Amino acid sequence: MDSEIAVVIALFCRTHGKAESPEGKLDRGAEACTHRVQVRLSDYLSGIWLRRRSSGLASAAFFHHLIMSCFSAFKTFLPSRARKPSTMADLPQAATHAHDPNSGFATHPDCYCVGTGEDEAFSTIGEWEKEVTGKPPSYTEPLFRPEVAKTIEEELESLSDELRELSLKIHGHPEIMWQEKYAHDTLTAFMQDHGFDVTPHYLGLETAWRATFEVGKGGRTVGFQSEMDALPGIGHACGHNLIAIIGVGCAIAVARAIKKYDIAAKVVLLGTPAEEGGQGKVKLIDAGGYKEMDACLMAHPTAGPPRSARTGSSLAIQVLTIQYFGRTAHAAGAPWEGKNALDAAFLAYSAISVLRQQIKPTHRVHGIVEGRDWAPNVIPDYAKCQWLIRAPTWAEVQVLHDRIKKCFEAAALATECRMEWSEGVGTYDVRQNECLADEFTRMSEKFGIDATRGTEAAMSASTDFGNVSYELPSLHPTFAIPTELGGANHTALFTKAAATKEAHVAALQITKALAITGARILIDDDFMAEVKKAYDDGRTTGTVG
Repeated sequence: MDSEIAVVIALFCRTHGKAESPEGKLDRGAEACTHRVQVRLSDYLSGIWLRRRSSGLASAAFFHHLIMSCFSAFKTFLPSRARKPSTMADLPQAATHAHDPNSGFATHPDCYCVGTGEDEAFSTIGEWEKEVTGKPPSYTEPLFRPEVAKTIEEELESLSDELRELSLKIHGHPEIMWQEKYAHDTLTAFMQDHGFDVTPHYLGLETAWRATFEVGKGGRTVGFQSEMDALPGIGHACGHNLIAIIGVGCAIAVARAIKKYDIAAKVVLLGTPAEEGGQGKVKLIDAGGYKEMDACLMAHPTAGPPRSARTGSSLAIQVLTIQYFGRTAHAAGAPWEGKNALDAAFLAYSAISVLRQQIKPTHRVHGIVEGRDWAPNVIPDYAKCQWLIRAPTWAEVQVLHDRIKKCFEAAALATECRMEWSEGVGTYDVRQNECLADEFTRMSEKFGIDATRGTEAAMSASTDFGNVSYELPSLHPTFAIPTELGGANHTALFTKAAATKEAHVAALQITKALAITGARILIDDDFMAEVKKAYDDGRTTGTVG
């Protein structure tokens, strides 16, 4: 490769005509970087790339290193571009327009220039990146296809008013899990109006739906999610109206971008019902609703510092239902004839309370006791317990599950009651794909959002999206919306906050970062390879415990 770099340097020198040697001094004709030089270099580098690829020796890392080595080599003897000799007056000057090396966007659409200021940045065929000194990443870190990102941002700005109206409609018609009929009809109509093929009542679920947009054939498929259900009594206290429009906005903006640039790809938006306890996504997984996707993304609002986001995990959760069956008796006249089901429930409750001393701080066990036809002078013959087990990972839930079950079995043995044990659908922890999280974090920063990473950003809540993340590469960041003091999720104050203009602005900025991240899945082969490898290797962010 060193010989190839030397040829490129020589080509650069010959272009200017009077170079003595790579160690010598270039004549004044080399004092400015021009498009003509860059085009010739680009052609030559492209030839190297094609030869290497045909021989099986090419990689993104090789090409990146080749370009940066060339630029670093001839930069050392390239004088300041601030002076423009008359001999160069007939050439288009790359120095006539400015760049912000940190923006990720070139301000001139045809620019191929090399910067020589303090904050060095090099354009590699329209793509800006900082000079690197260490080992280059396996995929190009800077924004891939900045024109695609710019289109997505512009499309979302143009959609903002429509998305705001859509959000308020859903917020104003709260529907609990499995009853999201208004949201289903409103969102499917909206997607049809924006050119998507829509399947209502998807996979036999009355309030699930699917919207797709495809350009060409053979491309990758990115999935987004729109949740819809509200909470009983307090409406959209988890901000699912915002989640709905984030999914809609991502899908439409990415679809318009792939259409504009004729990128063979497919966008899928799923309307997922019953997140609040109904495990709607799990039912969609079981029915094959995610098999067509290469990756899936969504975002969830929460209370927190302004302009912040997080890519931590969530807690896995197992729902348990335990019923005790005993025998009634007069509580005063002949209590010895009874078998007290309520005693069994209380014994189990007490045993679990004692067990908490020996479980990890990151584990949670909590439950309630219900009954029927109870009276203080009758030994209860029935008691029902509803319990939840939470832990940072599904594997930890299973370990804790076995210990909890022994508490209930011991209570049944002590009271001579019959026990029936049933388990609801498990909700897994969110396995945030490390590569997707890195990209989302960088994109968020471009829009003024601080996206925290790692265990400190883990959520104590649970979501059925965790099950999705076990099936395919996934990302589920949370983002802050302004709330009043005490206005956390699942409170009336959060319901109020989810309808504010400020919440919409926060959601729109997150939508931009998420959509651009999703678009890169479709158009960057090396990036997608890293995403897939991170998934296969189990590399995630935010695991706690």
